[in-house]
Amino acid sequence: MRAASGTSAPVAVLLVEDDEVIRKTVGMALERYGYTVSVAGDGLTGLELFRDGRHDLLLLDVMLPGLDGIGLCRRVRETSLVPILMMSARADSLDVVSGLEAGADDYVVKPVDTAVLVARIRSLLRRATFSAAPEEPANPGSALVIGDLRIDTDGLEVFRDGRQVALTPTELRLLLEFAANPGIVLDRQTLLRNVWDYGWDGDSRVVDLCVQRLRRKIGADRIETVRGFGYKLRR
Repeated sequence: MRAASGTSAPVAVLLVEDDEVIRKTVGMALERYGYTVSVAGDGLTGLELFRDGRHDLLLLDVMLPGLDGIGLCRRVRETSLVPILMMSARADSLDVVSGLEAGADDYVVKPVDTAVLVARIRSLLRRATFSAAPEEPANPGSALVIGDLRIDTDGLEVFRDGRQVALTPTELRLLLEFAANPGIVLDRQTLLRNVWDYGWDGDSRVVDLCVQRLRRKIGADRIETVRGFGYKLRR
């Protein structure tokens, strides 16, 4: 993962937003923080830019002409686990839920507060950096085996019935948090703090929908809902 400052190549953000004012304002704000920003005003152009270049993070508006942000998110997720942050005009919109179900890692509400946006981006990039495979060889004894699930905690790879499971950085962090606390109920605020790096109360829908996505990949019965409290990984 590239850094947003220092001698390393700057982090490359693809911003897809149809509102020209927001596009310019957000783009310039991110550049002031040291990011390089590519921009598109519609979903199809955004998809072309994504396929033609290398980006470390995607920042997608929900409402886009041609191909909307949710459709664009789904298309990207067909081939890539790149971190995706959605932007929505309303915190209570069904668009937020649809975006998270489509594979987005998090969302922010417009009008976007620059400090919040940069904090969310940094959090996503930390997860992606954490999820990158280490250069050192994995310790053969570092695997956790839970039923048909095998989690290589050094190599950061997950296998189900011997087949590798492709998890986004957020999904992997969520699974590792559960695996570190097998059989223990984790409430949503704890998961927001430990997985999403929220230093404040976040939207629990992010947790619920990421759990749903994770269940589809590792088995629906692997993570149990404890109503009124949270979730736990079955031993």
